[in-house]
Amino acid sequence: MTYIDPDREAWEVFKSLPRDQPIQMLNLVKVKPQADYPVGHPDHGKGLTGLEAYRAYGRTTAHIFARVGGRQVWAGHPQVMVTGPATEAWDLAFIAEYPTSDAFIAMVRDPEYRKLVAHRTAAVADSRLLRLEPVREPGEGFGE
Repeated sequence: MTYIDPDREAWEVFKSLPRDQPIQMLNLVKVKPQADYPVGHPDHGKGLTGLEAYRAYGRTTAHIFARVGGRQVWAGHPQVMVTGPATEAWDLAFIAEYPTSDAFIAMVRDPEYRKLVAHRTAAVADSRLLRLEPVREPGEGFGE
């Protein structure tokens, strides 16, 4: 089973959590070998890779992300799934931080963002998006 966008139930849970505190969003993304833009989209038929389409998503929405106060706080290149199913290999991994969950909601509801997210939809084969409550003073041991 693949996941591209949140389902309604998960979105309702997201919105029911505290909305006035910083959040971080762990993003794990597997891109398609070839982007799949719909007919009528300016990039349809151009032969872009999924990675190129995902990067177009990032570039074209960066100003909206910044406007709502978002920032990328961590990014890494996934190498091997050490614990977990090997089928869950990811091409991209990053954590985006927002000043509040309302800022994230404002971004995804922005009319320009909703148009530009077509790049993401064309690019993504599978993804995971996990909302995190930042721990500002983590302990020295795992899980603290």
